[in-house]
Amino acid sequence: MSKNKEVTSKRAATAASKVLRDRNSSSSAKSAAGSALSQRKAPARVTSRKAASAASRTLRNSNSSKSAKTSSGSALTQRPNK
Repeated sequence: MSKNKEVTSKRAATAASKVLRDRNSSSSAKSAAGSALSQRKAPARVTSRKAASAASRTLRNSNSSKSAKTSSGSALTQRPNK
């Protein structure tokens, strides 16, 4: 597995926090937000396959909020290439 050198930005972490606190957020959005938030200051951590799949679903969903899409994008960026 390749090393991750990316970390979640302050803006994406704020968006992830907002998604996690929102009771109307989908489970996919919350999974991606949790992954992004866990990587705020931990460059050695990577997004799991399950969280990356949830992030992808959130990005493709037209009903997802801007915060959900921001945190999902951050989580996907931190998924290592094959």
